[in-house]
Amino acid sequence: MTPPLSERASTGVAGLDEVLSGGFVPTRSYMIRGQAGSGKTILSFHFLQQGIAEGETALFINLEEDVRDLKANAAALGFDTDAIEFLDLSPSADAFVEDESYEVFAPSEVEREPLTDRIVEGVTAVDPDRVVVDPLTQLRFLLSDDYQFRKQVVGFMRFLKDRGATVLFTVQNTESLPTDDLEFITDGTIRLDAASYGKTVRVPKFRGSATQSGDHAYRVTDSGIEVYPALQPGAHRGEDVAFEQMSSGIPEIDELLGGGLERGTVTIVSGPTGVGKTTLSTQFMKAAADRGERSVIYLFEENKGTFLTRSRAIGIPVDEMIERGTLQVNEVEALERSPQEFARMVREEVEERGADIVMIDGISGYRLTLRGGDEQMLQQMHALGRYLKNAGVTSILVDETRNVTGEFRATMENVSYLADNIVFLRHLEVGGELRKAIGVLKKRTSDFERTIREFEMTDQGITVGEPMSNLRGILSGTPEVVDGGSKEDCDE
Repeated sequence: MTPPLSERASTGVAGLDEVLSGGFVPTRSYMIRGQAGSGKTILSFHFLQQGIAEGETALFINLEEDVRDLKANAAALGFDTDAIEFLDLSPSADAFVEDESYEVFAPSEVEREPLTDRIVEGVTAVDPDRVVVDPLTQLRFLLSDDYQFRKQVVGFMRFLKDRGATVLFTVQNTESLPTDDLEFITDGTIRLDAASYGKTVRVPKFRGSATQSGDHAYRVTDSGIEVYPALQPGAHRGEDVAFEQMSSGIPEIDELLGGGLERGTVTIVSGPTGVGKTTLSTQFMKAAADRGERSVIYLFEENKGTFLTRSRAIGIPVDEMIERGTLQVNEVEALERSPQEFARMVREEVEERGADIVMIDGISGYRLTLRGGDEQMLQQMHALGRYLKNAGVTSILVDETRNVTGEFRATMENVSYLADNIVFLRHLEVGGELRKAIGVLKKRTSDFERTIREFEMTDQGITVGEPMSNLRGILSGTPEVVDGGSKEDCDE
């Protein structure tokens, strides 16, 4: 029977524990597979360090790298190597040089019994709860063929298991040394790979327990490895959110929206550059702050200083909101983040800091975190939107369209199907002047006003006029006055 989560052997990496539904199953063996430099040994030290923290004994069997280098590298990342027992089986110079001449021994010439004896003696002396073998594939060079290698590995794992140890062993992907057969003798496999958007970790096999599927991201930092699980919307479903409309604080906008935005919905605010998308979206957060709610903004395409200066200029008290804790503004460098890392940032704001509204400004900047195609972006955006919806969080996505005037497009990133609401802003040329308009294109949860109103930003904030019923062709960007109206009529 699989032990409950409370009895799992933590990997020492919180994100990986989440992927593994709590950690490793004790007294089983697991393979860490990846290319050279992928972080296999670092992950192994996390595992052993966690065991030390829990009062367990830890043994590191090194078969390749010099133990002094291992300890130095681990200590540089903050691991306490003094608390870990090492069984150093790495090759020495004597293994390759005889009589001061460089003669490489063939596997059949190597004495294997002393090595086996040293392993048995070392394990027996330490009686470890956790064991790392790094890399297990080094044993292949000491055996005559693949059959003997598999046979010895099976016996080795059973020996450690019989002594009550939980085992991690590393293998390196190489063409000259196939390791697929090792999948059959292990209880689980962790694969460290590289994708277009960064390093990924997958768990293709894990006996006795469910794991989170998909490509999860990881990063090697100055303090070890951090894992960012792929977003699993269904695993974060909270209580059903009661139907509640959220006012923008501007009556005319609320009228357009049939009362406001519904809590827990996804809204896309679209329009060309300079039309006021970010300002309109921030207005909803100003109203939320007045209700004592907390909002967070992720800026992908604008720096924080510019955003704050512009918001102050039109009367949105962002400094006061930040000081009160009702607004958090995060500037995100898209090319330095994977979508999984960004999802982790959002989850922390929602689950640990109680964010009520999340704004992503903008979608095209978020796309850069993926460094992939439309399908991948839509999958990630769908998962993020579904997660926020399940958590009862209202999300606002800012989407910049290319055309200042001319052909109308609701969105540029083909994400309209993800939205419960679509609010569009438009530049207009009327009587030789550039003006702005606002309208609602879509609203799933209630009826809405199907008119277009003039939209203006002043030092006193946003103002929205009456429906522009005396103009036609507004969506083209160059409307015409109808029914004998004039520019002055439009101003009324």
